[in-house]
Amino acid sequence: MSTTSTNVVGLRPGVLPDSGRPGFAVYLHWPFCAAKCPYCDFNSHVRHQGVEQQAYVAAFRAEIAHMRQLSGPRTVSSIFFGGGTPSLMEPSTVDAILTAVGRAWDMPDGIEITLEANPSSVEAERFRGYRAAGVNRVSLGVQALNDADLRVLGRLHNTAEALTAIGLARDIFPRMSFDLIYARPQQRPDDWARELEYAIDLAADHLSLYQLTIEEGTPFWGLHKAGKLVVPDGDLSAELYELTQEVTTAHGLPAYEVSNHARPGAESQHNLTYWRYGDYAGIGAGAHGRLTMPQGKVATANERNPEAWLASVTERGHGMVETTPLETSEQADELLLMGLRLREGMDLKRWRALSGRTLDAERVAFLESHGFVQPMGPDRIRCTPKGMLVLDAVVADLAS
Repeated sequence: MSTTSTNVVGLRPGVLPDSGRPGFAVYLHWPFCAAKCPYCDFNSHVRHQGVEQQAYVAAFRAEIAHMRQLSGPRTVSSIFFGGGTPSLMEPSTVDAILTAVGRAWDMPDGIEITLEANPSSVEAERFRGYRAAGVNRVSLGVQALNDADLRVLGRLHNTAEALTAIGLARDIFPRMSFDLIYARPQQRPDDWARELEYAIDLAADHLSLYQLTIEEGTPFWGLHKAGKLVVPDGDLSAELYELTQEVTTAHGLPAYEVSNHARPGAESQHNLTYWRYGDYAGIGAGAHGRLTMPQGKVATANERNPEAWLASVTERGHGMVETTPLETSEQADELLLMGLRLREGMDLKRWRALSGRTLDAERVAFLESHGFVQPMGPDRIRCTPKGMLVLDAVVADLAS
């Protein structure tokens, strides 16, 4: 990376507690995949004819410059390349984009820079190229550690390739995480417990563990409606969730968010910026953002189609299709929704400042008496593990 403001040697040690100033993150969306997984409703697109990466580099540069005009001078606390499959990018593409971010905003040494990668698109030289460009944390989309379930999930890699990718990531990057999906078709608790313990042995310091959800518009949705795809029911899904908490806690990777587990100090700074309701610039096709500007906080959303986004940036300097001012009451609702996902809970002082009110004491007492929430002094509240199982209902009750 040509900018001198980023230290590619490592990461800042540890993650700071919530100070009420959650930072400013940059999210960069690479929307292309080698194939579309049947459960995925993310903004991802297959282009068999290939992608002219230099054209997208120019567009990223332009949109980064536009976001800098909107945000003003900021200090970046983390950067995340998501997708899609960012590991389909050439290392030179990653380098050029990081250089553009460094020119737009202040990038202190050692900030967390994460890139998502699929095991099927991993090779050692490409990983070393990302590392040289400044990436110091990789997140692998493993999803399962047996070949039968990988085929069910429509993944292009097998278990051996996943293990090779995990080994390379541990060797090359200071930090590594990988994703697994559970509550898969026909999955039993004892099978999941063994797979999870195996995953913990492989993990360096972080795991993202997601329950399979059947999203409308995906191939899995149609199969599920037709009765051709049977997933665990509510009771079994709850049992698998509780088992996940027990096993990860026992092995030193407790949940710090509903689906994310880390050794203390290894939490994802980028994810914490979202859940602590910080600002983030969303750049690339389909990216969303939250920016505090002179007129207040706004929600941004970009054109989803990659070619349409590219044309818009070429013509206008950005691909945004929505810039929506957020009332303080809307910000309070978002803070509540995001903050209660965290084990550390939500900052009530910020919520009161945004909402102009206090939480209903009777509702808090009711939820506490049923074991769903736990007040942490006068200025914080969090969901209990039991409350996490019905998080949407807890949030709706507190927000009303």
